[in-house]
Amino acid sequence: MSLAVLYSRALNGLAAPLVTVEVHLANGLPSFALVGLPEAEVKESRDRVRAALQTAGFELPPRRITVNLAPADLPKESGRFDLAIAIGILVASGQLKVSRLEQYEFAGELALTGALRPIRGALAMSLATHQAERQFILPTENAAEAALVQDARILPADNLLAVCAHLAELEKLVPYQGTPATVEQSYLDLMDIKGQGQAKRALEIAAAGQHSLLFVGPPGTGKSMLAQRLPGLLPPMRDEEALESAMVQSLGSGGWRSQAWKQRPYRNPHHTASGVALVGGGSDPRPGEISLAHHGVLFLDELPEFDRKVLEVLREPLEAGKITISRAARQADFPARFQLIAAMNPCPCGYFGHPSAQCRCTPDQVSRYRGKLSGPFLDRIDLMMEVPSVPPEQLASMPHGERSDTVRQRVIQAFEVQQQRQSKPNSRLSAPDIEQYCQPDEAGQALLTQATRSLNLSARAYHRILKVARTIADLACRPSVTAADVAEAIQFRRGL
Repeated sequence: MSLAVLYSRALNGLAAPLVTVEVHLANGLPSFALVGLPEAEVKESRDRVRAALQTAGFELPPRRITVNLAPADLPKESGRFDLAIAIGILVASGQLKVSRLEQYEFAGELALTGALRPIRGALAMSLATHQAERQFILPTENAAEAALVQDARILPADNLLAVCAHLAELEKLVPYQGTPATVEQSYLDLMDIKGQGQAKRALEIAAAGQHSLLFVGPPGTGKSMLAQRLPGLLPPMRDEEALESAMVQSLGSGGWRSQAWKQRPYRNPHHTASGVALVGGGSDPRPGEISLAHHGVLFLDELPEFDRKVLEVLREPLEAGKITISRAARQADFPARFQLIAAMNPCPCGYFGHPSAQCRCTPDQVSRYRGKLSGPFLDRIDLMMEVPSVPPEQLASMPHGERSDTVRQRVIQAFEVQQQRQSKPNSRLSAPDIEQYCQPDEAGQALLTQATRSLNLSARAYHRILKVARTIADLACRPSVTAADVAEAIQFRRGL
């Protein structure tokens, strides 16, 4: 009897738990059994491994082959275990002599030709492998992604023969040494939008404190254009933020792209998106739009057109910054620290309150349309800004306004003040933090108390006004919150 033991990784959210691949060869009628809770993609590896071994010139032993993926209670999915299974068969059958197999971890899907195809989640597996102090053998196309983990020892390979030559010490694999290059992305410029000075001001405040923002206005006023320019105002990503974002992107269906390194994500799902598409899910939990927008922007256009149940699932992630996907067989946690930007019309036809166009909606239709957004959901939005219609004949005489680079410098300065004071943006301040950092002066407190009574604000809205006022003060380089800061913050709670 012969036995080989190798190591690989599964995926569970952002975690990559260890999977021990045990390959056992015994006498008896030839068979190939896979055990250890494999899903359909893993079971199909028997045919891929058989063809890859034969194409590479090896022999599939005519014996009883049993492959166990331990632990048995952890679901295994995708074809990433192909390489480990193939190497295990070769070692167990004596076709490949390896002295120190335990120092490696393997991941890669085999083509029938023996070539290695890229896999999903290489970055999460690379981090776990590095923490276990092992070397990681994986497809060449995943090497740049896996090398984002600092000091990780990555051994990229093109095919099964190259891996075998390395393990047999005939021709060593060359460790990957490249570092990702930060691509300078050309953002849309705020100067392209004429007029809408108040909306631009709201966008600047949202960028400086990473606040959520809702634009309300008739069609054609520039709501979507404003939202598309937010990424160009945000401060640059820190290394730990970029790594977290890349890990989530790696788990998504689109995979990680090297040109997206240190670029803040911008996600814009259609209003027909389901709750699972937005927050993630599936039998094998995958990240949804809110997680793919981690440390970036999630833009929801035509907000009331989203199903109300879909919008309600955003309430918890907006507060907690993470989402837990629970299924009968497994549970996965994904980060969801995103900045929500939304846009909507004031009514179904879009022209309620328009100075020249006539609204065709009845009061009941307007009420039902706005009623799609619940009070608890709106309470979690920091800024609500009305974007008025601008007569086309006035656009030619209007100035372009400031460039995005100029506004971004003010945003970066205010953001650095927040980091030095509390090590996080103002939007993430807790109730004790608000008492410590956001208390206004006497006139500001009196104004806020009066606004709370007249506007019937909740305690959550009260705290959000204080956080926005703190950001306004930071943009003005004021050490304390004044009545003027509070007054401006209150104005941004009156979009609906």
